[in-house]
Amino acid sequence: MHTIDRLFSCLLLFLAIAAAPVLPARAAETCPFISAQQLAGAMPALKWSLISNQDGRGCIYQGGRGDTMMLTVFRNPDKDRARELYATFVKTLGERMPLSAVAGIGEEGQGGTSAVGAARPEASVVALSGDYILQLTVYPIGRRADGALLGPLTEAARVAVANVSRSSERFGDCEWLTAGDADGFLDNSTLTVQRTGVGSCMMFDREANTMTVAVIAMSRDTVINMMKRAGPCQHVVIPELGREAFGEHSCTKGNGNAVNIFIWKNGRQASILFAPVKPHPESGSVERLKAVAGRVYGKL
Repeated sequence: MHTIDRLFSCLLLFLAIAAAPVLPARAAETCPFISAQQLAGAMPALKWSLISNQDGRGCIYQGGRGDTMMLTVFRNPDKDRARELYATFVKTLGERMPLSAVAGIGEEGQGGTSAVGAARPEASVVALSGDYILQLTVYPIGRRADGALLGPLTEAARVAVANVSRSSERFGDCEWLTAGDADGFLDNSTLTVQRTGVGSCMMFDREANTMTVAVIAMSRDTVINMMKRAGPCQHVVIPELGREAFGEHSCTKGNGNAVNIFIWKNGRQASILFAPVKPHPESGSVERLKAVAGRVYGKL
C-alpha cells in the first residue's frame, strides 16, 4: 500500500462523514475555497447550506432536496506526489463512471456522472493544481446525476481551484511530534511530516506506515468511559502516564497491526497512533510507543 492509497482511504472516510446526520451550520461559518455568493452564481438552480468547514481542508454542504455536496482539498508534499495522487483519483473515479477532460480547472481536470440506475448517484470533478488536488462531488437524492448537474458543478470547481492554497494543511512541522520521535517506527529517509488540522499532525513514510497525534478538549469522565468500554481491541492501562492513560492493541477490526495510546492532562486528551500497513517489528507494541506518548504528555 502506497502513500497515495492511504490518502485515498482518507477520502473514503471523509465521504462517510457525509452520510452521518448533520447539524445546521453556524451563521458565521464560511468555506475558504468558495463564498456563498460564488457558489450561488456557479449553481443558481440549487440552494446549498454550508454544514461544516472541515478545518480548512474541505467543506460539506446540504441541499434543499437532501442532496449532499463535498468539496475536498488535498495538499501534497510536492508536485510529483500530487500528480501520483491525482492519477489514483482519476483511476478510482473512472471505475464508477465514464470521465471526460474538463478545461480551465487547474492544470488538468476530469469530470463525470454515474450511470443511470447507479445505487448511489454521483457527479464529480477532480482537478490537479500544483501541489494540490481538488475534488468536488454531489450526491443527489431521488434523482439521477446528469449533465445538468455536472455543468454547474464544473463551474463551482473552476472558482474553488483558484483558492486551494487557503488549505490549512502544511508540511514539515508539528507541535506534538518530531522526526526523531518516529525513529524505529518509520523510515526517516522517506519521512513526511504533515499538520492535518488544529491540534493534529501525521507522519508517514513511503510505505505508508503512519504515526499520528490528535489533541482535543475532553472531560476526564469521558476518557475514563473510553478506557472501560468494550470493543474489538485489547486494553492495557499505563499508570506512569496518568491514571487516565491506556493503550489499545491487537484489534480484531480495522488495522490489527496498529497500537493507539490515549493520555489525558489539563482537560485535553491526546491520541498517539502507530499504524503500520503490514506486520512490523513494533506492530501492536504499547511498550515502545509509550516513549513517544511520554514526550507528548510533557507538552500537554
